[in-house]
Amino acid sequence: MFHHCALLQVTHYKQYPPNTTKVYSYFECREKKTDSTKLRKVKYDKTVFYGLQYILHKYLKGQVITPEKIQEAKEVYREHFQDDVFNEKGWNYILEKYSGHLPIEIKAVPEGSVIPRGNVLFTVESTDPECYWLTNWVETILVQIWYPITVATNSREQKKILAKYLMETSGSLEGLEYKLHDFGYRGVSSQETAGIGASAHLVNFKGTDTVAGIGVIKKYYGTKDPVPGFSLISLSFVSHCDCICGSTITAWGKDHEKDAFEHIIKQFPSVPVSIVSDSYDIYNACEKIWGEDLRDLIEMRSADAPLVVRPDSGNPLDTVLKVLDILGKKFSPVENAKGFKVLPPYIRVIQGDGVDINTLQECLLSVSCISSVIGAALM
Repeated sequence: MFHHCALLQVTHYKQYPPNTTKVYSYFECREKKTDSTKLRKVKYDKTVFYGLQYILHKYLKGQVITPEKIQEAKEVYREHFQDDVFNEKGWNYILEKYSGHLPIEIKAVPEGSVIPRGNVLFTVESTDPECYWLTNWVETILVQIWYPITVATNSREQKKILAKYLMETSGSLEGLEYKLHDFGYRGVSSQETAGIGASAHLVNFKGTDTVAGIGVIKKYYGTKDPVPGFSLISLSFVSHCDCICGSTITAWGKDHEKDAFEHIIKQFPSVPVSIVSDSYDIYNACEKIWGEDLRDLIEMRSADAPLVVRPDSGNPLDTVLKVLDILGKKFSPVENAKGFKVLPPYIRVIQGDGVDINTLQECLLSVSCISSVIGAALM
């Protein structure tokens, strides 16, 4: 197993037993061993393996070693350790013999595979006995695969929950790939994190507003579809953020909220349009503005271009149920084969705040237990 350290790897070549020629390492997602007196709950017993190809192509492929990089590293590590511990000889050997390409071999299970915990996901070994130390040198960058694995695994678990309740409330998995939308662009630490995490979500779903993930997939993976992810016209730029999404509504002023709604739905008559509706009072917006003032305009829209009402604040469980109840009384729902009422196809609801694997299940459980509530209405 890789040792979780970073700078100490600089000196590993001095620490291996004399005459070492081979180091073989492996990566797995495992359960941490704990004291028998302590209980540890493993959330998932399987993981989705994803993200290795990105790291290989971006950081390890081709000529990655140059004279300039060797000199820079030598100076940085001398300053850091206050000693000449950097393996300059070893790196110059790779530069001269392999033109800066890394003599390592990585074997992995296919990306996208669902693997039980405790199994090897990939192995690493050097192909040159002189570079035995290189195997674990690349550990730090490779172990960063934990992030896309975690996102893809969590996304898959939520997809399983959605699938379960879709079958219970409708008897069909139609549209499942669009039931969990990624609004996470502004909630991550960097542009690169956004791309990696969003692409991992797209392993399971097709709905995203984090366009950086589309770029990662196109550049490093490719896709059989022209575009790996899709969005809908939303009152946001590329991410979920209340102040930005709501700004196009509040810019009209409180007394002109209806005018703002009407203007926007008329701007996008032939595509789905998501409108943040809680700038002032989500329930008044649903009952009065959507349900009365603009009802005729909404009913003219098609199933391919629905209005998507978007509550973005409050407790998701309470808000979603009440919004569905109000809209169900204002628009004529139909009863499906499972006995649940479904909003007409020209109007849908998407909850854009406070959604995680726990609140998702709570909302869906509540809907499935109350047949008078409009089931299958979450976008």
